[in-house]
Amino acid sequence: MSSIVFFLEEESAKAFLEKFIPRILPENHEYYYIAFEGKQDMEKQLPRKLRNWLKSDTLFVILRDQDRGNCYDIKQNLKEICKKAGKPSSLVRIACRELESWYLGDLAAVGRVYGINNIARQQNKKKFRKPDILQNPDIELKKLTNKRYQKVSGSRLLGSELAISGNKSYSFNIFLIGIERLQL
Repeated sequence: MSSIVFFLEEESAKAFLEKFIPRILPENHEYYYIAFEGKQDMEKQLPRKLRNWLKSDTLFVILRDQDRGNCYDIKQNLKEICKKAGKPSSLVRIACRELESWYLGDLAAVGRVYGINNIARQQNKKKFRKPDILQNPDIELKKLTNKRYQKVSGSRLLGSELAISGNKSYSFNIFLIGIERLQL
């Protein structure tokens, strides 16, 4: 049985993927979700974690927020870490700007999770048509939910509800394409 290991910047990504991945990938694989304590912790520990993973039929996925960094540079740095650790085929994906951009790409799901009627109509507003360009998506999400959104619990809830298609977040869709192309 092959396995996929998800190396994640923080707990909220783990909470999201633990609910989301079983909805899109087959059950006949093992999935591991390893959350770091931020991007510096990830970059420090990732080489050792990759090198020391002994199970041979394992695929690796690295997911990190862009925040205010350069997306291309971040991705290249993570790919270089994977290459030096002997895992050059690892899938590296960047959530532009933050994971919350993915949630803002499906306001219908946000409305269902938080019981907010008509929030999906806001998807047609300019700023929610391309949520990846928002500077502070977490703040926007908190505003939309009247401060009910919390990073970990909200991510867990949205992992069960986010639509698999039709999301307005480009980086979410690129993540999905990468996951679908994994050689399981």
